[in-house]
Amino acid sequence: MGRSHHIARLHRHTYWDNAIAPVLHIVPGDEVYFETLDASNGQVTPESSAEDVRHLDFDNVNPVTGPVYVEGAESGDALKITLLEFVPSGWGWSANIPDFGLLADDFPEPYMHHWHYPPELAEAVPYDGTHARVPFKPMMGAIGTALAEPGRHNILPPREAVGGTMDIRDMSLGTVLYLPVQVPGALLSMGDPHAAQGEGEVCGTGVESPIDISARIELVKGAAPPAPRFTTPGSTTDHLSGAGYEVTTGIGPDLLENARTALRRMVALISEQHSLAPIDVYLLCSVCADMRLSQVVDDPNWIVSCYFPRIVFEP
Repeated sequence: MGRSHHIARLHRHTYWDNAIAPVLHIVPGDEVYFETLDASNGQVTPESSAEDVRHLDFDNVNPVTGPVYVEGAESGDALKITLLEFVPSGWGWSANIPDFGLLADDFPEPYMHHWHYPPELAEAVPYDGTHARVPFKPMMGAIGTALAEPGRHNILPPREAVGGTMDIRDMSLGTVLYLPVQVPGALLSMGDPHAAQGEGEVCGTGVESPIDISARIELVKGAAPPAPRFTTPGSTTDHLSGAGYEVTTGIGPDLLENARTALRRMVALISEQHSLAPIDVYLLCSVCADMRLSQVVDDPNWIVSCYFPRIVFEP
């Protein structure tokens, strides 16, 4: 059995840099409990309003806790990271941030929704008597190792070489992630937790929430994958699929434009079905709808589908 360690959230950084001194040294097989803060790095509080969204400092977002030095890790190895436990805080937020998100041109004004939740289920946006409930599935948006290139690197884009801010909904309980190692010790950090997120995170936010995580860190010598890969312990959609889905499509030669079209059609559909404001549906899609690449072989038109779980509006 490995040792157990704890890293407080004060040990966090908002960029990747292999010159950041590790806050912890471990041996392969140890478990680490990471305290993590929400994506705003504390800029958003339970008292924040939509107007506060206009003033977010994007040079001070997506903090990750760490880094952790793994003894024996070197370039060409793989870190094997098993996600063991999530400890939610009970509060989170979702927002429409101007000039950010898949439908930024459609929704130019800031919008904020606060979530207060028990660990397994939360109420979403009630509107005109409609009661929406989103099943929660805590996940970690950013898990990465340090880049070999010196200097500071933007925290936001994911990278094949080290992972980082991947925002993959299934970085959740029981998932085993394999990350390439580029520098001695790997210098692993984690952050950007979400209490819920749809695949695509279409408005740019999930349910951004302070959530701690416990993970086992192992080392596989000489087995660096060409890009992050992972295994899941079972179905990834059981929390959403019980009542089926509403599905809209976008069809054409441009996958990104197809995604926008499918999403716009879903916003219109759910708004009409449930008398919800389009901005509320846009946020709901970001926290629970899945964008899927349905077809890429029938040249010249491809299909992107938007799956909205009907369980959200079940009594």
